[in-house]
Amino acid sequence: MSQAESKRTGTIHRETRETNIQITIALDGSGQSQIECPVKFLGHMVDQLARHGGFDIQLDATGDVEVDAHHTVEDIGIALGMAMRDALGELKGIERFGFAQCPLDESLANATVDICGRAHATVNHPRVPDMVGDLPTELFDHFIQSLAQNLQATIHVNVLYGQNGHHMIEASFKSLARALKQAVRRTADPNQVPSTKDVLGS
Repeated sequence: MSQAESKRTGTIHRETRETNIQITIALDGSGQSQIECPVKFLGHMVDQLARHGGFDIQLDATGDVEVDAHHTVEDIGIALGMAMRDALGELKGIERFGFAQCPLDESLANATVDICGRAHATVNHPRVPDMVGDLPTELFDHFIQSLAQNLQATIHVNVLYGQNGHHMIEASFKSLARALKQAVRRTADPNQVPSTKDVLGS
């Protein structure tokens, strides 16, 4: 099968005592999403990843949000990272690096991605309100960390400035989506490993 014909799709079903997450991502999609998520603001942010990353995402999540949102947010981040990693296969024939910077009104954020087989996340932002919609904002950082850990990627997200918590987080997700879109973009040689070591993850 040629690179043009191959479908880079990953599906993960993750079930624990606290959550039940089913997610499918098509990296070469058109930005469509079907999302069922009990943490509505996070569902909105996953939709931003789909639309601005050009990914097709189907997410069906349930969780013990009557306790709090932590387990659900964490497990969606884990499952999304695992699904993306599954879709990427051997990490050959991709750009590997991505960067984007996006505003939302008074807020400006950027994101840098290195799909290198090693996990790291750094998130910097001004203080935001404790809650944005139904999302405890301390879980914003945790979602990015869970995504990076399971995608096996280095992700840096920086909110340069802003006043509205919703705007700052949404600008971050838009930037992350576009950085991921660049990083997973196919190169001309489907067998090329984007590393001077000829191997990623070490």
